[in-house]
Amino acid sequence: MTIAARTRAALPFAAALLLPIALIASPAAAEEQRELCPDRPGLGTPACTVDRGKVIFELGLGDWTRDRQGPVRTDTVQVGDALVRIGLTENLEAQLGWTAYGHVRTRDRAAATVGKASGIGDVTLALRQNLRNPDGSGFSVAVMPYASLPAGGSAIGAGDWGGGLLVPMSFDLSDSVSLGVTPQIDAAVDSDGDGRHLGYGSVVGFGFGLSDSLSAAAEVSLYRDRDPGGHNTQALAGLSMGWQAGDDAQLDVGVNLGLNRDSPDAEVYFGIARRF
Repeated sequence: MTIAARTRAALPFAAALLLPIALIASPAAAEEQRELCPDRPGLGTPACTVDRGKVIFELGLGDWTRDRQGPVRTDTVQVGDALVRIGLTENLEAQLGWTAYGHVRTRDRAAATVGKASGIGDVTLALRQNLRNPDGSGFSVAVMPYASLPAGGSAIGAGDWGGGLLVPMSFDLSDSVSLGVTPQIDAAVDSDGDGRHLGYGSVVGFGFGLSDSLSAAAEVSLYRDRDPGGHNTQALAGLSMGWQAGDDAQLDVGVNLGLNRDSPDAEVYFGIARRF
């Protein structure tokens, strides 16, 4: 099946996700604006949603991942990892994600070869419906179905459409400490780029409000991938920090470390978020 055909096959799912945009979106009412609650940074996903009529634009300015498997080392660099979040109602938001550029360098010491590939990423569409406390305070929970469309190239694109469901949850343990949990189940794309398989896992972490403008998070992620080409379990630990530059902007930086052989060795990233 060609990429165009795969994209057409995923369009009904994508249309179902984006239909509420045309039916529900409306200007924000004259009411107090919530505190900024971006998806970036970190491994997990927040349960909060964007204020109705507001837009949050999040951009990964740089992301480098190193993965060594025996004699083979793979370095992946991504620039322009963009996410647009649109508040449709007080409890519902739509998301559009896309990576502008990715470069993959693979070095095989045993074979004395070096391979390079570059390209754009796939398109991701999602809805997040908050079920309790859309500002993320107290106990907050949401459901978030998503679909990925194979718009990217072979470098960082999956090659076929996929989908899944996340259930982000957060609990305020004190005025400055919160617990976040993000279980998920996916129809993940096969490693050969043709077809889908089951994937599932969760992220658990603590968020810390260090000051009015500075926040940090420590997280652990465990994900089971039942790819027909070989099952594996990835385990990651992540540390991240965000600095809020005013009420509507944030700068962030983070690092993830692999905890087992199936996981990438290390990832370093930084980016921004801006509300309009």
